[in-house]
Amino acid sequence: MSSHRVRLARAAAALAAATALGLAAAPLAQAADQQLGSGDLAAARAAAQNPSVLDQLGHFFARKGVPPTQPLGLSPSDEARAASVAAPRLSGDTVPVRTLDAGFVAGRPGAPVATVEFTATKAVAADGQSASVWTAQQNGSWRVVNIASGSDETDYAARAAADGGTAFREPQLGAWYELKDGRVLPLDDTARRSVGAHGTTVAAYQQLVHQRYGDKLPGSAYDRAGKAGGFQADAPTASANTAPLLAAGTALGATALAGTVIGVRRRRRG
Repeated sequence: MSSHRVRLARAAAALAAATALGLAAAPLAQAADQQLGSGDLAAARAAAQNPSVLDQLGHFFARKGVPPTQPLGLSPSDEARAASVAAPRLSGDTVPVRTLDAGFVAGRPGAPVATVEFTATKAVAADGQSASVWTAQQNGSWRVVNIASGSDETDYAARAAADGGTAFREPQLGAWYELKDGRVLPLDDTARRSVGAHGTTVAAYQQLVHQRYGDKLPGSAYDRAGKAGGFQADAPTASANTAPLLAAGTALGATALAGTVIGVRRRRRG
C-alpha cells in the first residue's frame, strides 16, 4: 500500500466463546470459512447503495472523515454543498471481510483461521477520496454499520484473490494477511512485522496468536475483568477521530445517523 494509506486502529476483536484451550496436535483448518452466497452479497450491496447511506457518505467526504460528533470549521450550508459536490458512488465488488477466529486462537480442532465478520464496499468521491462501507447482518437483514476512511478491506481482498488466496485481518494489531496453501502471508507492514516477509505456516501462526490472545478468551481473568470479546478500543482522542466502538460480539462502530445505524471514523496513521 502507498505511504498515505492509513491502517485500522486497535479495535474490539470478535473473539467469541471458545472452550478448548489446549494446543495438542489437533488438526487445524487450512482455509478460511465458507463463502457468503451471492444473495447475501447482493443484499449487503443494496444496503450500502441506500440513498440515505449515499447522503451520509457525501457528508463523510465533505468532513474529510471527521465524525459529526466532533466540531469542524464548516458551516452546515457549506457542508451540505460540499456533500453534494462529493457525488459519492460505490466502486467495485462488495466483499466479505474475514477476522481471526476465536476457535482457531484457542486451538479448537477444525476451526477455520478466520471467519466472515462483515462485508465491505468501496465508495469514492469526485475529488478522489475513498471510504469503506461496512454492512453486517442484523435481525435477519443486512444493514450498514460503519463508514471508515480508505479502502483497506476491498483492496486487500482483491490482492489476495488475485494471488489465489483469501485475505483476513488480525484486528488487535491492525494487520492484514493472505491465507494460501497452508501458509499465512503478510499483506501489510504490520503483518510483516508479525510473521516475517515470507510468512509462516498455519500451525506456527496458531501458536503465535494463542500466545498473544489465549489468555483473553472466555473464562480467563481478562474475561472476568469484563473485557471479553478481545481488546477494548483505545479511548477516543481529538487526534484519533474515532467514533465509539462496540465490544460486544462485534468490532463495528454504531452511531445513529439519519435513521441508519452507522459508525463513522477515520483510521489512524500507523
